[in-house]
Amino acid sequence: MATGLAAAARRSLLLRHSWAYLLSGSHLSSSAATAEGLNGGDGGGGGRVKIFDRDLKRRHRDRAAWAMRETDALADAVAENLLDRLEDCRKAFPSALCLGGSAGAVRRLLRGRGGIEKLIMMDMSTDMVKKWQEMENATDDGLETHFVVGDEEFLPIKVSSQDMIISCLGLHWTNDLLGAMIQCRLALKPDGLFLAAILGGETLKELRIACTIAQMEREGGISPRMSPLAQVRDAGNLLTRAGFTLPGVDVDRYTVKYNSALELVEHLRAMGETNALFQRNPILKKDTALATAAIYQSMFGLEDGTVPATFQVLYSCAA
Repeated sequence: MATGLAAAARRSLLLRHSWAYLLSGSHLSSSAATAEGLNGGDGGGGGRVKIFDRDLKRRHRDRAAWAMRETDALADAVAENLLDRLEDCRKAFPSALCLGGSAGAVRRLLRGRGGIEKLIMMDMSTDMVKKWQEMENATDDGLETHFVVGDEEFLPIKVSSQDMIISCLGLHWTNDLLGAMIQCRLALKPDGLFLAAILGGETLKELRIACTIAQMEREGGISPRMSPLAQVRDAGNLLTRAGFTLPGVDVDRYTVKYNSALELVEHLRAMGETNALFQRNPILKKDTALATAAIYQSMFGLEDGTVPATFQVLYSCAA
């Protein structure tokens, strides 16, 4: 019995610790190798509004590099859907840049699509880049692949050097999404292609509801806990403002079932999708965390005992 109580106590502590990372604002937004088409980047932009702590996000990505699953059904589904757009392109894209997020899934599922001959994979996390390099060593498809540590906010890529830029579930963590898109456009050659998938505003709507109710019940008020995400209506406007002449946007929703709210939290941590808000509150009361999990289960729990989580993905395709 003592052993059972100890295990329950450890699980309660883990639940509290994990929810603290999630509810404080989770969404669920140097060179490791020399590659042609790179420059140093100026690292400017100090006057912009800072919403996300990019250094903290880098550490989240470091952790995710070693916690990530060998294959992730959600990341694979989003990457596959994004790459499907290349099936309709008759043009080849010899040089391509793949940015952060689920770039590993993109590389694994590329399978010759797009006529890519040289691929640059970039992430702000050194550990993530090392992980990709290890995966590449086990791949033998003849694709010339380079790896670079860099930040999407200060793209270290020469102007008009890439035929295509792909970003799968990464750009929603940038403080200046429009600025990042402008840099991508400038890095593309004439008639180059920009493909991106970012999380939309309905992502984790179940968690938002449960968290709001729990805070009202336990704390008597609501504090900002969730990060801002783009709405469908915003995506097309951003592409146009970034200077793309042929923007296209569509949306898809994925519902993932988890055995418990704790499993959802662990999945988000493995994806590197935990809180990176500058104005985050690292303190989360135990009763609020437990109430959130209980409300989530009671309001959205399915007959088989699992709980669903909604992920809205905005797909952008522009030239």
